[in-house]
Amino acid sequence: MLLRDIDSLLRIPDWRLTTAEILYHLPDHPAVLQSFIWQKIDLAPDFPELHRFLDFWCRDIQGPLHSVRVASAALSRPAEFRYTDGEFRLH
Repeated sequence: MLLRDIDSLLRIPDWRLTTAEILYHLPDHPAVLQSFIWQKIDLAPDFPELHRFLDFWCRDIQGPLHSVRVASAALSRPAEFRYTDGEFRLH
């Protein structure tokens, strides 16, 4: 077993809260853009849920896509430590 195989087994999936702002053209008025916000927990960096939704949009919704802007935030982060500046004793 190679080191890269072990690394892929031990790697924790990177689940993230993913938000996408979708701009699309209105079917009746192509010069007008409409905004749609989509949000779901998805697996970074491939974002399979977002791709599945965009495939659905292109296949079943009549408003052609103009642009998609994506932001994601980690659900779990390493613990943060704060050091004290002083110590006070009462007894």
